[in-house]
Amino acid sequence: MLNIYEYPTCSTCRKAKKLLLEHSIEANYFNVKETTPTIKEFKKIIETFDLPLKKLFNTSGLVYKELGLKDKLETLSLDEALQLLHENGMLIKRPLAFDLKNDILLLGFKEEVWEKALL
Repeated sequence: MLNIYEYPTCSTCRKAKKLLLEHSIEANYFNVKETTPTIKEFKKIIETFDLPLKKLFNTSGLVYKELGLKDKLETLSLDEALQLLHENGMLIKRPLAFDLKNDILLLGFKEEVWEKALL
């Protein structure tokens, strides 16, 4: 099952959700302000998809900028960075959609990418 971490008022997240609904694709939806992936899930995502840590961060977001992570991120350990993501969902690039059993990872929303992965 696809897990989607979204911010309900985010227009990009709403576009992704619309695409899924139009194609009757079931998913578990989580509001990133209330629920975030576990640190174990983040590690599995990084390992499974050989993903650079920075790709998980919403680098254009307000919280990222307020915390000065542009300069600090490279100095943090993996565990410290993942703890930040886990504690503050607004730092997560969204929507974040994954199904680790079926090797699906989608970060942000590009309609053609989502269609290719899911349809």
